[in-house]
Amino acid sequence: MSQVAVKIENLSVYYEQTPAITGVCFDVEEGEYLGIIGPNGGGKTTLLKSILGLIPINSGSIEIYGKKIGKNRKVIGYVPQIATMDKRFPISVIEVVLTGRLNQGLSPFYRFSKQDKEIAFYALENVGLKHLAHRQISELSGGEFQRMLIARALTVNPKILLLDEPTASVDAVSRNQIYSLLGELNKKMTIILVTHDLLAVSSQVTKLACLNEKLVYHGEPELTEKIVTSLYGCPVDLIAHGVPHRVLKCHEEVNSFD
Repeated sequence: MSQVAVKIENLSVYYEQTPAITGVCFDVEEGEYLGIIGPNGGGKTTLLKSILGLIPINSGSIEIYGKKIGKNRKVIGYVPQIATMDKRFPISVIEVVLTGRLNQGLSPFYRFSKQDKEIAFYALENVGLKHLAHRQISELSGGEFQRMLIARALTVNPKILLLDEPTASVDAVSRNQIYSLLGELNKKMTIILVTHDLLAVSSQVTKLACLNEKLVYHGEPELTEKIVTSLYGCPVDLIAHGVPHRVLKCHEEVNSFD
């Protein structure tokens, strides 16, 4: 029987008086590759931040391997949205990856250990960027930048990897490289992926959660028209362009959007 990596029960999070997510319940089993989709403002990033313990929850509970968030946070690696990072900052790739080894934030005169540096270089090797270790981050492509952030998350040797839109604003080649990398990482760890990319839904993940303030669907990665209508508010048929299978089951009237 699989072990539950993340247990979410009746979770509700509000920003002041505005609900972000309400009454969300589902489990993520160890080794699962979960995709989370939904409209902008539907609570996807809020859910990730709740799992990380970065924001307070109003009601409900989250357990990581049977423990409260604060007691088991170190088993989680996190890849934030690329838009939150300033690529103009004068710092090298290896220096960014090393920040993943900081426990309580950077302090004056802090020096990374030899072990920290070995772990950081190994993480870069895992994502195929060891040869760019000393390059400035401003010189990276979008795909390289995103793989650097994945390497940083890997420096904590996570059992669970959370990613927020890892393929946003990258080209098709980089997107495929990232998905190939995540497929390999999933052999070693549980992955929770927030995405708008229907390619990921149709061909990558093993489970799917559809979120629009409430949990609309949780199950196999195949959507029906009814689920999509509930999620996005319109009866559209979404197809993963270039992939030889559909995201939605066929229905009589097909409206296709690539």
